[in-house]
Amino acid sequence: MNDKIDNLKEKFRLALTSTAKVISDDFDLINKSSENEKKQNLQSVEIDNLTKPSDFIKLRAETDSSALKKKFSNEFIYKKNLPANTSSRSLYSIAEKIRYEALGGKMLKGIEKNFQQNYSHIINTKRKDQLKTKEDVPVTEAFELYMLKNFHQIKLNPLTTKMLNFWEKDFEQSIEKHKKFLQENLENQNNYSSRFSQILEEMNIFQSEEDEEKKEDNQDQEQDNPSNDDQDKDQEDNKDENNDQETQATLDADYNVDEFNLDEQLSDTESDEQSSEQIVQKNLDNINLDYKIFTTQYDEVTKAEKLENADEAAKLRRTLDQQLVGFQDVITKLANKLQRQLLAKQNRAWNFDLEEGLLDSSKLPRIIMDPYNSLSFKKEKDLDFKDTIVTLLIDNSGSMRGRPITIAAICADILSRTLERCSVKVEILGFTTKNWKGGQSRELWNKNSKPKTPGRLNDLRHIIYKGADTHWRQAKNNLGLMLKEGLLKENIDGEAISWAYNRIKKRKEERKIMMVISDGAPVDDFTLSVNSGDFLEKHLKKMVKFIENKTEIEVLAIGIGHDVSRYYDKAIKITDVNELGDVMVSQLSSLFETKKNFTKD
Repeated sequence: MNDKIDNLKEKFRLALTSTAKVISDDFDLINKSSENEKKQNLQSVEIDNLTKPSDFIKLRAETDSSALKKKFSNEFIYKKNLPANTSSRSLYSIAEKIRYEALGGKMLKGIEKNFQQNYSHIINTKRKDQLKTKEDVPVTEAFELYMLKNFHQIKLNPLTTKMLNFWEKDFEQSIEKHKKFLQENLENQNNYSSRFSQILEEMNIFQSEEDEEKKEDNQDQEQDNPSNDDQDKDQEDNKDENNDQETQATLDADYNVDEFNLDEQLSDTESDEQSSEQIVQKNLDNINLDYKIFTTQYDEVTKAEKLENADEAAKLRRTLDQQLVGFQDVITKLANKLQRQLLAKQNRAWNFDLEEGLLDSSKLPRIIMDPYNSLSFKKEKDLDFKDTIVTLLIDNSGSMRGRPITIAAICADILSRTLERCSVKVEILGFTTKNWKGGQSRELWNKNSKPKTPGRLNDLRHIIYKGADTHWRQAKNNLGLMLKEGLLKENIDGEAISWAYNRIKKRKEERKIMMVISDGAPVDDFTLSVNSGDFLEKHLKKMVKFIENKTEIEVLAIGIGHDVSRYYDKAIKITDVNELGDVMVSQLSSLFETKKNFTKD
């Protein structure tokens, strides 16, 4: 009987770990070896004390939450936007946890069901005998109920409704006007967390606590100077207090959003890998520290299909197709050239005389001559280019209007189709701003008495025309949207490169190539009018140098009518946009012939 129970437990553990791997996109999640590692990994999920159905529901929900945190939550962004007011940080942590759980619920109905059942059980088992004032309900508990109600759509029972009622007006007063923005930006952690941090900093619920602290500080300062013995004692007390504060600050910044802490468990077992990643991340953080941004609250990362309705997108695609007619011969030639080069490599790369695989017909005569000979099989080798992702980052600035952006869209279309046939993933991204000359960021700057050297002062718009895992047929209409009237404005290249880098570095492919198509230097008139003239250029140069020298990502830039070699090591200048397709294909082809040798310092 015990063997049967143990077998069921093991099956349940395997089901949990398999689910976590799929959700988190980390298929090495449980491939650990040492005993110490096993203690910290999902194989050690405590299932011996599961006695009630609610225990199973809780464990499933916690596992889902931890895997979603690994998939959707970036620790650097989390820490970067931590509220300065330490009292707000517990609420900030709850808000982040609800964000990635809500994303998971949208992704899979099973995840949503697990959260619904678990939170409903927690709510229905809450017991509060005395609920007369706000003081009887901790603010963190009320805030979690508020977030569950508004972002998870969890139904509250009469008791939890009463608990929330004490605080709901306070929350609504601060959050209601931002609710639509937060719900629309669940996928953009930086926008969501920076906005939530701002909301929490401005919440009145913490002001009384801060006032009390200031009052106590003033009382301490008014006291007479203590004796030497008292001073020594005070110094010791202060030292202990500082240690406590440092410990608390560390805990606050340790990114412990949930109880299960999946990625915290993995941190020790992957210390060598993470240490090199941390060095890279530290270098990137230093670059971004030198680059000032006035506000990110109006920035936007959007899928292209959200910029226009389906009918207009189809119409713009037809316009692009009409342009393609004149390039049909060139397109066919370029596509065939690239495909021939890649597939030729593929056809030459076989392993022979294997015990399994495809039957090697060339060895059949020996079987006919001697039936006792064993069959021979062959298998195609795994090639670098088949485990490759190419990101096309296209400048969507106003100076690209007309023929340049049309050619860029056509070439993106050609490469996407061609590389897909060769098993190479392609992501197509665009970058511009939402407004000319500052937009809402400028208005906010004006309202804040126009501080000097405010940093970047415009509203970014980063566009995903085609995701790496999206098939060309599903995204083909999106590419026509590059021709949308009024889309092309200003270009802040450094942040666009950073955004594209953060997307591609998360991919599992071994080979990562970024191709940037631009027509010159970064330009945002209003930002440059209130900062140094080389403010945007300096950030772009630092960002590109970092990717080229400190990461495994290969960067290639094509300048249309302008030499961009002062920014990129590998840069090609074309004077006629008609050359773009041929240059893109030939440069990609040469990249596939050689691979970047990279060694982390």
